[in-house]
Amino acid sequence: MSPPEPAPRLLRAFLAVAEELHFTRAAARLYVAQQALSRDVRRLEAQLGTELLVRSTRRAELTADGERFVPYARRVLAAYEELGGAFGQARPLLVDVNSPGLVFERVLEHARRLVPELEVMARYESGLTGAALEIGAGRLDASFGRWAGLEPALRDQLDHQPVRLEPMAVVLPEDHPLAALAEVPLGALAGEYVYAGAGNPRTPEWTGLARSLFAGRGIHVSPPSPLAVGREEFERVMAKYRHPVLAVVDFPPMPGCVLRPLTDPVPLSPVSLVWRKGLRHPALDAVRSAAATLARTDHWLEAPPGSWLPEADRQSMGQP
Repeated sequence: MSPPEPAPRLLRAFLAVAEELHFTRAAARLYVAQQALSRDVRRLEAQLGTELLVRSTRRAELTADGERFVPYARRVLAAYEELGGAFGQARPLLVDVNSPGLVFERVLEHARRLVPELEVMARYESGLTGAALEIGAGRLDASFGRWAGLEPALRDQLDHQPVRLEPMAVVLPEDHPLAALAEVPLGALAGEYVYAGAGNPRTPEWTGLARSLFAGRGIHVSPPSPLAVGREEFERVMAKYRHPVLAVVDFPPMPGCVLRPLTDPVPLSPVSLVWRKGLRHPALDAVRSAAATLARTDHWLEAPPGSWLPEADRQSMGQP
């Protein structure tokens, strides 16, 4: 007699603990009681006839069988998700839009109008590299960012759709000498130290784009500084360090700062919609359709004459 097939709930419980290595955090992630989570993991172990986790008062550790079981559990859950999506039993789609107030929230709003019966949830991971790792772990479904800036090993797990070539800008303290300009020529930043996420492990694709842009122009990437989350922290950190911040033209207003487009040439931030390879979900289809519609109607993929874009990004975005 063959052993019973594990239910998806049991697999999700095990994977949450395997990734968090902590029952309390795993239970909070799944919105279940810790006792129920522990019971599900033990039920799975009983069905498989082996111990998957070693428990202690503070943490959990995978056994050799547990480590061996992880990739199988992920593949089975992915198959369940595809099956559910194919027959209209879709779970919420989790989409990272980087930060509140950015233009890609419009894509989600448009997608929700296309499929009002489904749930499309926004998340804020602040960087495609960080989001891609979350997608690979099954904690996110999709994100927006610079595809060519991802490591090849990450791109192998993902698919992408070009969405926007977004003109770049600089955020300045309102009393900065360049703040009086309506637009800031790149040459005017020579000698400046510009913050571009250096040291943030979630955003190396953005820092790499900045280094390419600044090379040969006498502009420096400012050294790592604390990551500011929220308007008040951004204002405090800007007042303390006073470095210009590399941004995009749709960056939301920040207290005590001005946003100025960059020119001569106009540098572009290449943004794709990125999702887990093989993911089937009706809400993802809606997000892809919404992104394509806005890209077409708002001319998001039309590069201004003489604009700047690295060759690798030009190829990934399908630009001539």
